[in-house]
Amino acid sequence: MNIENLNNPGANAAMNNAASAGSVNTAPADDLLDFDDDPLSATGVSRKSLVIFFLIDTSGSMKGKKMGELNTVMEELIPEIRKVGEADTEVKVAVLTFSTDVKWMYSTPIPIEEFEWARLRASGVTSLGAALKELNARMSRNGFLNSPSLSFAPVIFLMTDGYPSDDYKAGLKELQANSWYKFGLKAALGIGSEANDNVLTEFTGSADTVVHAYSGGQLAQMIKIIAVTSSQIGSKSMTLSDDTSHELGEEDVFAAKQKLLGQQIQELVGNAETDDVPFDTGW
Repeated sequence: MNIENLNNPGANAAMNNAASAGSVNTAPADDLLDFDDDPLSATGVSRKSLVIFFLIDTSGSMKGKKMGELNTVMEELIPEIRKVGEADTEVKVAVLTFSTDVKWMYSTPIPIEEFEWARLRASGVTSLGAALKELNARMSRNGFLNSPSLSFAPVIFLMTDGYPSDDYKAGLKELQANSWYKFGLKAALGIGSEANDNVLTEFTGSADTVVHAYSGGQLAQMIKIIAVTSSQIGSKSMTLSDDTSHELGEEDVFAAKQKLLGQQIQELVGNAETDDVPFDTGW
């Protein structure tokens, strides 16, 4: 499986304050990085693939209004994600739920044009560690990222309302060795007053890509902000200006994408008309 490579020492196209402008410059489509040492696997295929992974807590503490409101906003979100990307980008969605058991909503990522949200129910405990291990197992060329087309690094969006009930650090350690996770865009949403932002920051690697919702109105806004913004950035190629004239690696560029995601999320959250509710009243 190929993934976009922005490591082109001859290309010094500048990002030029992309964070403040809210846009990302494009790079040539033939700049590629091969994670799987199979550079010919996608030869001649022009359309790129972007998989958006939603990791959703369906434990018992999500029961009631939290889960009802999350189901509603996800149903509303799908049409908005369909607008993301360009004609040469195929956007797919994969949903992994975790409570006592870990389950995929569908057995394979579904093209956004065909995706239908299946309403979720809440029960059980918060097995985040098991979910991270399952994500690691499926987020591979032999699993959910086996598209024959060129692939952008995935978008990974975690939502939870409580502290993990299992050894999440062991699951995260396994996942951190996964190249798709390493180069993917990661964001997280804490739901309600019991969600632990420190755990979420460990997952994303940056506090700027973690937000919190204390009411239904905030939940809807935060989900849409994160999902749409990360999908827009994830489906674009970008290059960096190199003021020091040293060779730019792919890690530099993907780190810049993650930084840009954090900047845009925080800017949009700051401008959002959030509910003036300090705690999860009504939840």
